[in-house]
Amino acid sequence: MTAQAASQDLLPADLAMGTVMLKVGNMKVMTDYYQRALGLEVIAEQDGGIYLGRLQKPLVHLAPAPGLNLPGRGEAGLFHTALLFENQADLAATIATAARFEPRSFTGSADHLVSEAFYFNDPEGNGIELYWDRPRSNWSWNGTDVVMDSLALPPQRYLEQHLTEDSLERQLGSVAGVGHVHLQVGDVQTARDFYVGTLGFEKTAGWHGQALFVSAGRYHHHMAMNVWNSRGAGPRKDTLGLGEVLIEVPSGDDVGSLADRLKVAGVAAHHTGAELRFEDPWRNRIRVAVR
Repeated sequence: MTAQAASQDLLPADLAMGTVMLKVGNMKVMTDYYQRALGLEVIAEQDGGIYLGRLQKPLVHLAPAPGLNLPGRGEAGLFHTALLFENQADLAATIATAARFEPRSFTGSADHLVSEAFYFNDPEGNGIELYWDRPRSNWSWNGTDVVMDSLALPPQRYLEQHLTEDSLERQLGSVAGVGHVHLQVGDVQTARDFYVGTLGFEKTAGWHGQALFVSAGRYHHHMAMNVWNSRGAGPRKDTLGLGEVLIEVPSGDDVGSLADRLKVAGVAAHHTGAELRFEDPWRNRIRVAVR
């Protein structure tokens, strides 16, 4: 295979994760959480849904879905949406407001070597990661696998070291983005066949056959899939929780190349030219669009 052919089988190195859409039962409670706990502001309202983010960049789309049930614990779907911060002070500010707003929503923290991460659940049980990346020059690679771990990261000590009055005051004016999206799936091999073999991500790490981390352009991961709560899960029912994952690519050619790969793999997709919509093997909806 030529280098050009190989590159056409991969997603572009400079892709970015876009807005994550959540189907929501109680719009008031959920909007309140994302605004007051996570320091996001309402950027747009459309068809009853609300887009929240920072500096006019939407990060989360809350879409009303009255009548739907919460997903069961063992079902496929969202593990967490991960919001990435530019520096430790900005991360600390949002950890502080989230913990202050609802202390019970905090679920843990870890030093992953490539990043520092803090975990929460929103009022409808959707996982949220708040994190900061260490500089790429500090990441270690073992061949094509990035070296990650889960080391202790005490939250109180972190806030003492990094939280400032200034970062709290300018919270809405600080940058945040969707760094990665982590899914619950039924089995890791099927996830690898789809996300690496068909979509064109590259594997960057595994976790004892229980999790897979994938990226473009040697980021530590843009997406991950695990079976920790969902081993053996089949296709999702229509429930509250994850509605859609958006992946943004630089050009229409990138969308077209992916459309071709999906067609060859027999994956049904809706292709408009500028964007592509399809589902993974567990009916998690993915949209790939030109940035």
